[in-house]
Amino acid sequence: MDIAIIPARGGSKRIPRKNIKEFCGKPLIQYSIEAALKSRQFDEVIISTDDQEICEIAIGLGATVPFIRPETLSNDMTPTVPVVQHAIQKLSTQGWKIDYVACIYATAPFIEPNDLVKANRVIRNQECVYSFPVCEHSSPIQRALIMNKGMQLSSMFPENELVRTQDFEPTYFDAGQFYVAHRETWMNNTRIHENGSAIIIPKWRAVDIDDLEDWAKAEMLYKSAGLYRMSSDK
Repeated sequence: MDIAIIPARGGSKRIPRKNIKEFCGKPLIQYSIEAALKSRQFDEVIISTDDQEICEIAIGLGATVPFIRPETLSNDMTPTVPVVQHAIQKLSTQGWKIDYVACIYATAPFIEPNDLVKANRVIRNQECVYSFPVCEHSSPIQRALIMNKGMQLSSMFPENELVRTQDFEPTYFDAGQFYVAHRETWMNNTRIHENGSAIIIPKWRAVDIDDLEDWAKAEMLYKSAGLYRMSSDK
């Protein structure tokens, strides 16, 4: 069976209760759950959480919570892969026969079901370990500047100062929405970006919500894109 795992701990610090805080009229986690369900790619959508309120909200939205995540994997220093590995192990002990696993972040309101469809297709048809969405950098990182404590600037790559911007190879960044891989990959290969395969999404849909300023910008973007009206009409 193929499953989606959505990590959603309760103890976010910079934005308290971030995973279930209302974003444009819905709990933030609802966007990820809905995208997973609407994609029709998964037999089950699993929430990995340590929080009872998140459990109740997620179940009400159609997700499943077959276990409670331990405190040792619920702090702000815990990486993604061990959380997914724990979920796979717990489900396997309960008799689940798992093939492909998508880890979908609970903080991805701009995720679209078709992105998950594309990633599932890629991971089955190409020789890659993970499939995930990326965006092209708006400016060439080959021209990046660094700043010292005195606020003085210097080029990170001085050898590129005289190179024309159109001559640089495009570079991309992880959109931070989801990763798809086979069960064995999750259990044995923690290097997500090594030999991964990209699903390219528009720059405006890659939004990192780390603090309240990010949150406000994301809501404005969501509304200006017409997505708030469309989601409200459903």
